[in-house]
Amino acid sequence: MASKAELAPPGAMQHYAAPLVAPVARIRPVDWRIFEDPEARLAWDALTACASEPNPFFESWYLLPALRAHDPEGSVRLLRFECDGELAGLLPIRREPRYYRWPIPQLTTWIHGNCFLGAPLVAAGLERHFWRALLDWADRAPGLALFLHLPHMPLDGPLQTALAQVLDEQQRLAGLVHIEQRALLQSDFSRDAYFEAALSGKKRKELRRQFARLSELGEVTLERTEGDEHLGRWIDDFLALEHSGWKGGAGSALASHQTTTRMFREALSGAASHGRLERLTLNLDGEPIAMLASFLTPPGAFSYKTAFDERYARYSPGVLLQRENLAMLDHPLVRWTDSCAAADHPMIDHIWRERRAIGRLSIAIGGKLRRAAFRQLLKAELGRNPNGIMP
Repeated sequence: MASKAELAPPGAMQHYAAPLVAPVARIRPVDWRIFEDPEARLAWDALTACASEPNPFFESWYLLPALRAHDPEGSVRLLRFECDGELAGLLPIRREPRYYRWPIPQLTTWIHGNCFLGAPLVAAGLERHFWRALLDWADRAPGLALFLHLPHMPLDGPLQTALAQVLDEQQRLAGLVHIEQRALLQSDFSRDAYFEAALSGKKRKELRRQFARLSELGEVTLERTEGDEHLGRWIDDFLALEHSGWKGGAGSALASHQTTTRMFREALSGAASHGRLERLTLNLDGEPIAMLASFLTPPGAFSYKTAFDERYARYSPGVLLQRENLAMLDHPLVRWTDSCAAADHPMIDHIWRERRAIGRLSIAIGGKLRRAAFRQLLKAELGRNPNGIMP
């Protein structure tokens, strides 16, 4: 696995390593299709290598396949943040006519069903410059939007800290309108020590029993791969395995739609080519019965997609696979792993003990009348939770 510096094009880290003094900063919306150009993607990848917080879902190898699949008409714009003419930040954004179930126009980060984080890519050290430029742009070009909405935002780290500082210095009204705690793996424990501390002795004994019973059916093996060896076959197996279960029946499996099938294939191939992909597979007599694709984005990682064969549910193959996934604790470049799971997930929440706060933020933009209307909307949305208003 290449380090973050090794993943950067030559000179990229040197460019962003030194603080920029009073940079000329601006944001401009561009057609995402210009990044189909290899040279433009090279600049994008250089930004990724020095971003203050990792977000694989906004890296070139993932976001471009998602846009090709879900936005062929180009309604999404990429906000290109430039400092002294160099790409220093990126955020996909769209003008939406509705705010969830209400007919209220908004400017919002573009999020699709398989995107699990909305943090912009911003060069480290330029976070406050980014937020000032973004809010200035939104003030000048709000269109019909009543406010700016930032979903799936991490509520700790340099991006959130910088945003809070900018909101405070501008005395700009904003609201944390939703928050959830999702499972995170972060510990100084070894994998074995963590497993023992996380699960009761009774539960560990039950998993040992299930593994023994599964082994009676055939040879149980585990494969862990970070490269692209046999990747096409692995993707085929994953899509088939996921579709064979309840997601296939509900029409929510990746293979249920050509758009998500194509996106998954392109994204995993891109992740592998960038040194971002880890695949974990639990096999029974050489056939996969549980699979996990994770994105490696040092210092973090993201558990992207998992599937298991429901015919073997009595043996808990998904849990057995997650037991092996605790090896991420021993990865030399990874300090934490985001589960990408919904809050209160019935399986992962019982294994991973740490939590990551993820929220939705709504921010005032434009002139006095627009901001006054937003204040009333925010008051109605927060209801009896005025502590959600900031500052």
